[in-house]
Amino acid sequence: MAEISASKARTIIRKAMAKGDEMGFKPLSVVVLDAGGHVKAFERADGAAPGRFGIAHGKAYGAIMLGMAGTAQMARAEQQAYFMAAVNGVYGGQVVPVPGGVLVHDKRGAVIGAVGVTGDTSDNDVIAAMAGLEGAGLTGEA
Repeated sequence: MAEISASKARTIIRKAMAKGDEMGFKPLSVVVLDAGGHVKAFERADGAAPGRFGIAHGKAYGAIMLGMAGTAQMARAEQQAYFMAAVNGVYGGQVVPVPGGVLVHDKRGAVIGAVGVTGDTSDNDVIAAMAGLEGAGLTGEA
């Protein structure tokens, strides 16, 4: 199985941050997790709130642990709040079920990790995450 290298993770972050700057987003924070939910890289832009790591991580962690992108998690939370509350209990409160948690796929379609972006609106966070993945030659499921 392919994996996200540290170099590739830094590229994803650099490209996501650049997209945020280009589009005038608020300061972003970006985390990249491997397929096991472990942090490969993280960066918090100057001016981003200090608590943004937890949010970025929760978006990506929920995506990888559930095999479900943030948009799908939010829909599930709206339909079955009790389920997502239970899931969050299982994962120690680490799941943030909103857009901005993006599953990362390799060229064969296998999930190899997740990206979590926070700092602007959830929709803008997704735009930045997808730009980061595209810039690194990967595809994402938002």
